[in-house]
Amino acid sequence: MNETMSGALNGQINAELYSSYLYLSMAAYFKRLNLEGFSRWMQVQALEELTHATKFFNFVNERGGKVELKTIAGPPVSWDSPLGVFQAVYEHEVKVTGLIYELVNLATDAKDHAVVNFLQWFVTEQVEEETSADNIVQKLKLIGSDGGGLYMIDQELGKRVFTPLPGTTILGGTTA
Repeated sequence: MNETMSGALNGQINAELYSSYLYLSMAAYFKRLNLEGFSRWMQVQALEELTHATKFFNFVNERGGKVELKTIAGPPVSWDSPLGVFQAVYEHEVKVTGLIYELVNLATDAKDHAVVNFLQWFVTEQVEEETSADNIVQKLKLIGSDGGGLYMIDQELGKRVFTPLPGTTILGGTTA
């Protein structure tokens, strides 16, 4: 793997770690509002992003690259409303999709087929991430300020569980 590609993948590790921080901050915001289901959804999302960072971390190491962890910027700590949070989630996921596409373009230009192949999982994942966030945005728009609707969505979001990625090595062990 060339240095440019290695540097770009390291940048994505940082972006994924920032995403985890962002979603943890959103989880804390929802805890303050006593929206436990929303908070749980965000905590699961934070774990997913940490898993994505680990997937990049492991790949860079497997390809003989040098992992260089950078400072992670602090995320916002409050928003105007649950809808505002999920609009920010959607916008953030669109941004991450752009970062993944830039990596695919870089890898394609470098003719690094192993990286292109590795990134295809993330291309598919980002479609799911954007769709999931947008679905929640649309539901929150639909209910407006209805407390009963917010309660129902909170109950629905609270059912989310973290599922480790198959075959992903985390801290020396391999998930199912």
